[in-house]
This record gives sequence, C-alpha cells and structure tokens, in this order.
Amino acid sequence: MTMIEVADGVWIRRHPELDLTLGLVVGETGCLVVDTGIDEAFGQAWADAIREVTDLPWTVVLTHAHFDHAFGTAAFGTCFATEGCREALVDTAHKQVSEWSGEFPGIATAPVVLPLRAPFSVDLGGREVLLGHPGPGHTGHDLTVHVPDAGVLFAGDLVEHGAPPQFGDSYPGAWPMALEKMLEAAPKVIVPGHGDPVTPDFVERQRAEITEIVTLCERLNRGEIDIEAAVARSPYPRKTLEEALGRTIRRRPLRRPDGR
Repeated sequence: MTMIEVADGVWIRRHPELDLTLGLVVGETGCLVVDTGIDEAFGQAWADAIREVTDLPWTVVLTHAHFDHAFGTAAFGTCFATEGCREALVDTAHKQVSEWSGEFPGIATAPVVLPLRAPFSVDLGGREVLLGHPGPGHTGHDLTVHVPDAGVLFAGDLVEHGAPPQFGDSYPGAWPMALEKMLEAAPKVIVPGHGDPVTPDFVERQRAEITEIVTLCERLNRGEIDIEAAVARSPYPRKTLEEALGRTIRRRPLRRPDGR
C-alpha cells in the first residue's frame, strides 16, 4: 500500500482489500480526504498515511454509505456527504455489518459516524474542490469530488475498474445519465472507488455497458427475451446482470383466482 500522486497535490492510496482506492487532495491551508475505508483500524492506518504526506487540517467527505468507504470515519472525526448518505447509513449500517462482518470482523465494532450535509465546494487554500451529486447511479446519494485545476475527479463507485459495477443498491436506468453528467466536468483523470485511475474513454465505455445492461433488463421485463439470451448478450457476468434485473424488475399485478 503506497501513496501515489496522480496529479500535483492529488494522491490516491490503493489497498488489496476489495481493490479499494481512497483519495487525498492537498492545498496550501488544508487537505480533503475522500472516503475513510473499511473499519476504524483501517481508517487510522489511512489517517497515518495522510500525515506522512501533510500535516494540514483535513476535511473528510464520503462518496457513499457502503461500509468499505464509510466505516473508517471514527479515525477522522467529522465528515460530510450528501443528505441521502446520512439516511442510508442510518437505514443500512446494521444490515451491512450482518452481511460483511464474517469477512471483515472490524466493522462489527466500528462506530458509524453520520455525515453532515456537504457544501458545494471546499477551499483548501489556492485550490477549490467541487463536490457534486450527478444523480442516482451506484446508489441514490453518490458524491463526486472534482479538482478542476488538476483535471482529476473522484467518482466513488459510480465507476469501477477491474471488476463489473455493483448494482445492489443502484438505480440502473439513471446510472448512465449520472456518468454523462459527471463527464461534463471534462476531467482528464477519473479515480474510481475500486481499481486504478482511468480516462474519460473508459468511463464512456462503462456507460455504454451499463446502458446495454438496462436495455437487456427492460427486454427481460417485457418478456422479449429469456435470461439465457440476455446472459449471452450481457457485457457483464450473469450474477451482475441478475443483480441489475433485481433493481429494475416490474411487479406485475396478481391475477384473481378466476384468471382476471
């Protein structure tokens, strides 16, 4: 695990756990921390790594409420996110612990720090960082972090590199539009929540793939194709397609006993 400077004063730290990527933006008078990691010990290790780069006061933001991005916050203190992120942590923290504590025991005792509502921008001294919500996508509350002077945008899990996008809490039909809006900022480098930094061309390809997944789900819902035909056409594995389908399936009205 090493700190990698992807642009002047913009750092990432790559982790073997879940191929996670966390971010740091350094200005003249402050720094911005992008996501806090899996649990309190993980967050403390991340905080220590930041202090090897800078001793400036930090502002902490969360890209979304999933444990691998948000459960390390106790090592930092106050954090900021979209209003929906706070609600999602309240609603899902216990479920996330139940689902993932077998693999990551530290989350069972990790204090869940509820974020304050994020401002539109953060002044780090000689560098302004823009915080945005491009619309529902990976979740309903995704936060992006744009560093205009460096041409870098932290996308959270709106973008995945090295693995298919995760659709468990997603809004598949809106996701491509969120990516399109995100790209309107014209970043040169996009940092995903998992995997290595990518270019806008990569994001465009992923947007096309998610659009194809949405189309296949719509055709499945209309009964135009069966699941095997959809899997054959899918840009992602069957599990990913079925996860997306679960987020788009239409509930048909129950038939009465007489068939009407």
